[in-house]
Amino acid sequence: MKAVVTVVGQDKTGIVAGIATELAAHEVNILDLSQTIMSSTFTMSMLVAIKGEDSFNEIHAALKEKGAAMGVSVHVQREEIFDTMAHV
Repeated sequence: MKAVVTVVGQDKTGIVAGIATELAAHEVNILDLSQTIMSSTFTMSMLVAIKGEDSFNEIHAALKEKGAAMGVSVHVQREEIFDTMAHV
């Protein structure tokens, strides 16, 4: 299953590394990544591949927790939901 991960927050060292490390710990593959800094606000979008359907909720919770610890907002959506919302 594919999912879209978005991260937004005050720019600081280690955001990409922290999120990527958390994804790797759950054996999630990063398929595409885009990041930019607008003023001092960091934004990142990732398309990821999750191996098992059962692990989506676990990965979602882990990323939210990691984001909170890093002081950034993390959102995770299944790709089909993201695509549907983008076409509305």
